Amino acid sequence: MLIGQARSSPLELDARTIELDLMTAILGGIIVLLVVYTIRHYLFTLNRLFGRQRQPYLDIEQAAWPPVVVCVAAHNEERVIADALHALLEVDYPRDKLVIMPVNDRSTDATRAIIDRIADANPGRFTPFHRSGGRAGKAAALRDATEKIQAEIIIVFDADYLPARGLIKQLVAPFFDPEVGAIMGRVVPINAGANLLTRLLDLERAGGYQVDQAARMNLGLVPQYGGTVGGVRRCALEEIGGWNSDMLAEDTDVTFRLLQQGWKTVYQNRSECYEEVPEAWPVRIRQISRWSRGHNQVMSHNLMRLLKNPRISLRERADGALLLCVFIMPPLLAIGWTLTIIQFFMTSHQWLFGWLALSGMVAYGAFGTNAAFFEMAAAAYLDGNRNRIRLLPLNIFGFLVSLVSIWRAAIAQVLDALQKRELVWHKTERFRVLSATPVQDPMSPLDILQISGAVELHGEIS
Repeated sequence: MLIGQARSSPLELDARTIELDLMTAILGGIIVLLVVYTIRHYLFTLNRLFGRQRQPYLDIEQAAWPPVVVCVAAHNEERVIADALHALLEVDYPRDKLVIMPVNDRSTDATRAIIDRIADANPGRFTPFHRSGGRAGKAAALRDATEKIQAEIIIVFDADYLPARGLIKQLVAPFFDPEVGAIMGRVVPINAGANLLTRLLDLERAGGYQVDQAARMNLGLVPQYGGTVGGVRRCALEEIGGWNSDMLAEDTDVTFRLLQQGWKTVYQNRSECYEEVPEAWPVRIRQISRWSRGHNQVMSHNLMRLLKNPRISLRERADGALLLCVFIMPPLLAIGWTLTIIQFFMTSHQWLFGWLALSGMVAYGAFGTNAAFFEMAAAAYLDGNRNRIRLLPLNIFGFLVSLVSIWRAAIAQVLDALQKRELVWHKTERFRVLSATPVQDPMSPLDILQISGAVELHGEIS
């Protein structure tokens, strides 16, 4: 009996050692990724504060403007659709070259009636596309609508977005460059002053666009087409097979399919459009969960193809891979903390690594998380509204909510994949009650953000 026990003990120890070594390797890999993302955030922020800024297409004011179709995606948008259409009627673009196409996707409220009433009152300006059946989702609706479009340039807005008067020209200008396949402008919350959540989201949006997107444009990396406040070249879209109706995040999917076919995506920081952000935490949680599931879906289809594509530069592949993997980092962070606790308390023979791992995770909490907050602070500074920085400490709560929401969405997505359930697209709830004022001038924030009495002023964009 003792001999048998003596013989089995080395095997048990070996198995335990292999498990601990595996945990150590996984934790080491997670820490390396966290360090890479931390450095990335700081580099982007320093570039925006001190680096050379690229806005190569902003000065184009006079040109032979091409025909453009502006698609306004709408599903049960009776609260906001009229404001968007009225604002588009006032944009500074040749009227004979601009067609406004509201894409009404199976709405069951008054959206269709509102679209038809405005179209009837403005003959020749609108080509409504009413969709009563077919697959659900924005990508499926845009795919059907695109079949009716002959123009080479397609601009896409969501129904809650209000374009500034000069925005269409700014979005079209980059398409004079034959290498450009997609364009993205900056999104600014129009209801930033509604409550604490909207103010925090205003800071988050500022960091994401004013710093993150603009720095990727400056550094020749991979700016992301965001699905609204942007546009695509129709021949480029056809080359990659059109909108993919299987994707929840059709915008991210288009970004990476265009990249792999040699097309460039341009980000224009001064081309602003104004959106309504969620005013309730449950709506925000559903929104971030949908973004997470859609983004991870695109990652699973594009990551390996991107890394193996020799047509793309090494730095674009590296940045594209980091961009694709951004929504798996919160689950990896949770796994990292779990493994750190195990290593610290349960591995006496690896006590040094346990201390190092714990120190690394604590250091990430101090410097890694703060890297994203550094982006937000820099964005507030560049916007000329430093008072918003006082809200920065409260963003830790929003960070934790997003962390849990993304983690739960990742688990649900894995379960859906195992059970072969289809991902379902859910639209964001709208909160607008009063009709918003059409935007007039994209470069005069003091005039354009007097909407619904609940906004926060932005200074001049750096």
